[in-house]
Amino acid sequence: MALTFFSLATKPLHGQIRYKDSLFSDIETKTLTYSDTLQLDVYLPKNDAVLERPLVLLVHGGGFASGKRDNPLERKFCKEMASKGYVTVSMSYRLTRKGKSFGCDCPTKEKIETFADATYDMAEAINFLIERKDDLRIDPSKMIWVGSSAGAEAVLNTAFMQYHHDFGDVSFPQEKPAGVVSFAGAVLDANYITDKTAVPTLLYHGKMDRLVPYASAAHHYCEPGSPGYLILGGSQTIAKRLSQLNTPYMLMYDSSGNHDWANLAYERTDEISAFIRDVIIDGVFVQSKIRLVKK
Repeated sequence: MALTFFSLATKPLHGQIRYKDSLFSDIETKTLTYSDTLQLDVYLPKNDAVLERPLVLLVHGGGFASGKRDNPLERKFCKEMASKGYVTVSMSYRLTRKGKSFGCDCPTKEKIETFADATYDMAEAINFLIERKDDLRIDPSKMIWVGSSAGAEAVLNTAFMQYHHDFGDVSFPQEKPAGVVSFAGAVLDANYITDKTAVPTLLYHGKMDRLVPYASAAHHYCEPGSPGYLILGGSQTIAKRLSQLNTPYMLMYDSSGNHDWANLAYERTDEISAFIRDVIIDGVFVQSKIRLVKK
């Protein structure tokens, strides 16, 4: 039944459906400062009369050392999602590993602090947007957080690690997400995904990813005993946990793919918008694992 849902969701429909199809050709962009020098770009469909719209928040990748909210992939993704009727936001965050290693020589404690700092910045951005919900005409109960690579780690940890002991001093957003989309991401510990935090989740990942594990493995596949040895739960592990919690998910995997899905998934806006509309907004229940084919 889950596979039937997905095949129907991705077929062209006779009538255009808001939040699935591109309905707006003109997109307005505004840049706002949400904390100190940190900014975010808001993409808004012009001439849209709907007062309360879902918010799609994008967190870029780059190993917490590089990347930009307004690189070409991010801009294209945001414009395409906004054309379907979403208020779409791409945010900057502190690049705390800039000029520093985030590999096996980076102490585990610093890696966890990096994750926590990203959650702090996400909370600042999300609370900033919620405070402006009337001006932006967004529905805070329908926030979808999307992340790529390091950004996916930030999104997944912020969504699911609220009760993890290493995040005990971190301020989380005022509102939990309605759903999460991850491009080649992992979570600090999937066992901390509970009934209180579980939300519908769409996961893209290559099984051969040597940076962020597809299942449960060490970050960057560091050897036990190395300073940066830290076990993370990747997309397969997250999907298994959500299955146990009877929470909707779709695991989109590439048997021969690697970390390239951190970028390739940006092109899957039709799949992503179908998942958001059908599963997150309309409440269709789906739990499925689908093999990806590169376009």
